[in-house]
Amino acid sequence: MTTGNPSYTNPKPCKHLADYKLNHGLSGYKSLQKHLKSAPHGKTSVGKPSSTTPRCISCDGFQDIERAELYCCVCCDQVYDPDFDKAVMSKHIMGITGDKNGDESIGKRLVKRRRLGSGVVEELVDSKISKQLISMRDRRAKSCYPLGLRGLNNLGNTCFMNSVLQALLHAPPFRNYFLSGGHNHENCRKRSVDRLCLSCDIDVVFSAAFSGDRAPYSPAQFLYSWWQHSANLASYEQKDAHEFFISVLDGIHEKEVKSSNQNRENGDCQCIAHGVFSGLLRSDVTCMTCGFTSTTFDPCVDISLDLDTSNFPPKNTANKSIKPDANSSMSTLLGCLDLFTRQEKLGSDSKLYCQNCQERQDSAKQMSIKRLPLVLCLHIKRFEHSPVTKMSRKIDRYLQFPLSLDMTPYLSSSVVRNRFGNRIFAFESGESDISAEFEIFAAVTHAGTLESGHYVNFLRLRNQWYKCDDAWINEVDEGMVRASQCYMMFYVQKSLYQKANEDWSHLPISPRRNMFGQ
Repeated sequence: MTTGNPSYTNPKPCKHLADYKLNHGLSGYKSLQKHLKSAPHGKTSVGKPSSTTPRCISCDGFQDIERAELYCCVCCDQVYDPDFDKAVMSKHIMGITGDKNGDESIGKRLVKRRRLGSGVVEELVDSKISKQLISMRDRRAKSCYPLGLRGLNNLGNTCFMNSVLQALLHAPPFRNYFLSGGHNHENCRKRSVDRLCLSCDIDVVFSAAFSGDRAPYSPAQFLYSWWQHSANLASYEQKDAHEFFISVLDGIHEKEVKSSNQNRENGDCQCIAHGVFSGLLRSDVTCMTCGFTSTTFDPCVDISLDLDTSNFPPKNTANKSIKPDANSSMSTLLGCLDLFTRQEKLGSDSKLYCQNCQERQDSAKQMSIKRLPLVLCLHIKRFEHSPVTKMSRKIDRYLQFPLSLDMTPYLSSSVVRNRFGNRIFAFESGESDISAEFEIFAAVTHAGTLESGHYVNFLRLRNQWYKCDDAWINEVDEGMVRASQCYMMFYVQKSLYQKANEDWSHLPISPRRNMFGQ
């Protein structure tokens, strides 16, 4: 746990676990470790061996446990313990070191070196493995991976958090703000009696990621702070990455607005969350009878897109889908954006009141983008619920996307002029303040089913793709990214992406100086 945030207070440890460790030490962890099953993607579970299986003294259970976590039957809650986390991670170390395949990711190699210095691991890793780990120091020193590229340990179904954090850590204007001292711990502590601050704790994560240490980092402090902000989401169950993203930005917004005594709507908010991610959507509702159009504007920190189904495979007479080929089973991001800005007729049960007709009429609605953000987050709707069948499902469909994205066709000026012609509608300034040329720098993908899945982040740094799978980081090719099911896509202004490719490891540490990289 880092001590970089002086205002942070560790959660009270479980008294019952503390009493157990006082009486028995860590022998129980060492015994339990023998039954841990480790998977390559970082998941750990407790398996049922052929011999006598350890049973829980409270529930007498012995079946496989899906997640290697501690649960206190007296507190009726999950318990996080650093010593247990080290015991679990060392299982990965021994499994990885015993792998005959010589090709290992840098994340795997570095986690070995980090764990070697721990007293717990020294008990769990034999001397032969220790010698192998020590010999890897020179390889770590020669790493050419970009600064800030650091794995994040899974703290118990937290791949949703790790994948989004990697995107936030490498969003150029968001990164520049925190690395240049945009959020001051001391001032924050003086202004607020609340000792928990999401901005302070994400600043700690930034400091850890860009410290130069390549060993995987455990963002337990940030997880606890987020739990306090979003109590309804506080559990070790898998959460939705998009929901987490919105929640984190909301937490940063609330803290900064409260600290600066701002009283502004999101569209005008000057906090770092909205300064980087907030855009403005335009909604035009047109009466189908008289043509009167009502226009509203709504701020947003992301744009949710339905998958373009124009290439969905046809159905046979039995109403079953014909097996699709590689092209027919793929949507396109441009098709999703076209669908988002396409005019749609509202149903008869959604008649809206027309100010001109003075009564409810059939109408059509069209969305467009009035103002683009510095960092554009596109959320692909892969999880849907049917009101008819009352069933939810995941849409397993691949998405074709461009590395360079021109958002000009989806701006309000383009959309409205295409609808009415260039002869009318002079648009006020605002759209041209931010360039419409964007470059992709991160993609959060989801593999698996609705009930059981795994999030991974692909980062594009200096035009090279890296796969961030919790603690493991690998250099991958573009084909692997395109073969994944994208769930959240992050684009940044092209000029900011180009600046980010420069050597910025010597960023000046001065509050709010050049925070947006412009």
